[in-house]
Amino acid sequence: MVSQKVVIKNPTGLHLRPAGILCKVAMRYKSLITFQVRENTANAKSVLSVLGAGVKCGDELEFTCQGIDEEEALAGMVQAVEDGLGEI
Repeated sequence: MVSQKVVIKNPTGLHLRPAGILCKVAMRYKSLITFQVRENTANAKSVLSVLGAGVKCGDELEFTCQGIDEEEALAGMVQAVEDGLGEI
């Protein structure tokens, strides 16, 4: 299991479009991918779970990946967020 923190830079947080992109990236990997924001934990492969976490600009997410491609999955998720999830 590996984990890393990353800050959301999207001005409007994770609304439907960036949440969908985040899920699409997560679905590329076989590992279980979750993130924690404040006291909420969300499944990164579920758009409803991501939207339900209520992620806003400036929030710090801690991604946790567990599985056969966990290192690659973590790097991919962090890169997607740092790239702005299609918005920045």
